[in-house]
Amino acid sequence: MITCYLKYVIDPYKLAEFEHYAKLWIPLVNRLGGTHHGYFMPHEGANNIALALFTFPSLAEYEIYREKMARDPECLEAFAYGEKTRCIVSYERSFMRPMFE
Repeated sequence: MITCYLKYVIDPYKLAEFEHYAKLWIPLVNRLGGTHHGYFMPHEGANNIALALFTFPSLAEYEIYREKMARDPECLEAFAYGEKTRCIVSYERSFMRPMFE
């Protein structure tokens, strides 16, 4: 299992636009084979940082998702919305593996 951790730097004056963008992606990730764990929006502290977490069975499955995503009309529309609204300043992506007892 691999979890993708996305840290977004967002425009705090475009929080509503980013929330809309986030809501577009949750069902898309789930439909394309992942398990989305939600977006975590600014509340206290920095007002321009948001996080997203989603899991795939393996890094190979994530790569398959990326290939599907690049051709999926709804994903392309979601990307276009983000670019049009410019609600995302930048982001960084990391991959983590869970560790239990």
